[in-house]
Amino acid sequence: MVEPDTERMDTLREIADEVRDGSDEADKISALLYRVSDLYDPAEETTPQDIYLNMKFILQVVERGTLER
Repeated sequence: MVEPDTERMDTLREIADEVRDGSDEADKISALLYRVSDLYDPAEETTPQDIYLNMKFILQVVERGTLER
C-alpha cells in the first residue's frame, strides 16, 4: 500500500485536468492520472494492481466499443 500524500494526489489531479481536452486520447490519459492519484488519496483503498486492471478493462471496452463480451 502506498502512503497517503495529498500534495502528490492534488498535483496528479491538476495535471489530469490540464491534459483533458475532449479528445479520446487525452481523456484516457486524464482518467489514468486520476486513477493513479487514488493511490495517494487517504480516503481510497486501491493498489497499483487495481488501477492496472481497471484501466486495462476500460481500454478493452473502448477498443471493442461496447461492454458486451
